[in-house]
Amino acid sequence: MSLRSLLLRHETILGLILVLALALLAVDNDRFFTAANLLNQGRLMTEVGLIAVVMTFVIITGGIDLSVGSILGLCAILVGVFWKTLGLPLPLAMVLVLVVGTLAGLVNGLIITRFRVPPLIATLATLALYRGLAEGISQAQSIRGYPSWFFVLGQGNLLGIPTQLWLLALVALVGFFILRYTAFGRATYAIGNNEAGAAFSGLDVTRTKLMIYAASGFVSALAAIVFVSRVSTTRSDMGSGIELDVITAVVLGGTSIFGGRGLVIGTLIGLCLVQVLKNGLALSGVKGDGTIVIIGVVLIAAVLVSNFLSRFTDD
Repeated sequence: MSLRSLLLRHETILGLILVLALALLAVDNDRFFTAANLLNQGRLMTEVGLIAVVMTFVIITGGIDLSVGSILGLCAILVGVFWKTLGLPLPLAMVLVLVVGTLAGLVNGLIITRFRVPPLIATLATLALYRGLAEGISQAQSIRGYPSWFFVLGQGNLLGIPTQLWLLALVALVGFFILRYTAFGRATYAIGNNEAGAAFSGLDVTRTKLMIYAASGFVSALAAIVFVSRVSTTRSDMGSGIELDVITAVVLGGTSIFGGRGLVIGTLIGLCLVQVLKNGLALSGVKGDGTIVIIGVVLIAAVLVSNFLSRFTDD
């Protein structure tokens, strides 16, 4: 790749915007650019980041998964139900929750691949289904009283860095490696570019999609465990609306909503930019609705710039 192409890449432009935002917000408020605040923001964005890594794969294939927030809410409730109501050891409850999340994602994949239901419609339906299950199981009751060791994941630190950030880094590295250096990653891009062509080329499109949607459910369940550990309780409304934050980070990071293009590193930069804007604008006194407007403007501008620059860059 030429230097010109590298400099004009969406991820490079977005990285420069992130640096500019950090500089402006640091000048505007002396509480913003401190280690304590930045690490805390890293803690807060972990759940979205975990799901966003796999959502990058989903959107590269030309799909979408709107059910991730509902899977998170359902799995968060089940952590408490398996542990406190059914009396299972908490480590076993956590493993079972990961299984449930994976199965929920697999159901999405089966509906999309076997019954040929568009991903938008399929996951919109399961969004309602899984959220309804969460509310029905919880009966509007929250579950508290988790053992202290459980809070290490969501509230602890390792070498001065929030524990869940290490987890996010691990998931992101795995996602980056798979997408960039494996046959599975190449198949993901091929499906997004031309699904019919990928099938005729001998790629197992159905299997690839099933694995991606199952992974989406898995990381949603993982995010649920981190979420419960961070806030010390479970509620049926956990994860409500998180799918919009996830999709915003992925699309802002340069992944094409039409499929075939995207990088995990771009998603992470988009995630950081959204979190930086939320925190910095809040510290500067901008109200919540104003923050949403600004993030929306940044998202639209980034997509327009990306589309313009794509004419001059090598894919």
